[in-house]
Amino acid sequence: MAGHSHWANIAHKKSLIDAKRGKLWSKLAKAIIVAARMGGGDPDHNLRLRYAIDAARAVSMPKDNIQRAIKRGTGELEGGNLDEVLYEGYGPGGAAVLCEILTDNRNRTAGEIRKLFEICGGKLGESGCVAWMFARKGMFVFPAAQIDEDALMELALEAGADDVKREGDRFEVTCDPGSYQQVADALAAKQITPEVSQIARIPTNTVDLGAEAGRNVLKLMDKLDDHDDVQSVAANFNIPDAAMAEIAGR
Repeated sequence: MAGHSHWANIAHKKSLIDAKRGKLWSKLAKAIIVAARMGGGDPDHNLRLRYAIDAARAVSMPKDNIQRAIKRGTGELEGGNLDEVLYEGYGPGGAAVLCEILTDNRNRTAGEIRKLFEICGGKLGESGCVAWMFARKGMFVFPAAQIDEDALMELALEAGADDVKREGDRFEVTCDPGSYQQVADALAAKQITPEVSQIARIPTNTVDLGAEAGRNVLKLMDKLDDHDDVQSVAANFNIPDAAMAEIAGR
């Protein structure tokens, strides 16, 4: 399974069982704050805000928390001073790694992210060093047993998706970010619920990793994902089945 798909599935499952629900809500609140600050507090006229609210509702974030975050973004409440930063670097085995950050203290966050890269055998790089290896895409992931491939392909492509492919025991649908809501609505109309539904940075190519590098890059991804200021993590690694089995066996 391709690295980005593998990690998307891991991260999604982690969010569903994460005992630190407050940390997850805090990250989602930041996304709502920035979306409201940039495009206003009405989700009917601010697509980014609508996506952020949908993500918050998907993990049962209380309505009051959502409304407070919107008000911070629009300036009705204090606490909306957040910067968007993209950190780029290389993980073990040369895997390219991108971190989307929302922070109120760039210097503090930069130091913490740099340290996470270093302790996992990677290195934080300069701006632009790996971003060119990724494309922003809408992404939906489904268990292969949930739907017939031909039916999914017909539905998704008619709704504006770019591609439907099988990755292991899952189907992955990708689309242009501008078509994301249209594809999501078409799937919802047929009561097809994805395991993963997000706008993500998808690598245009991948690098295969052995068990040792794979173990370390998964450790790095987990630590980055757990950082309070990290909104999302993308990487271009692929761990072949044999190496993944070795990792799982330890």
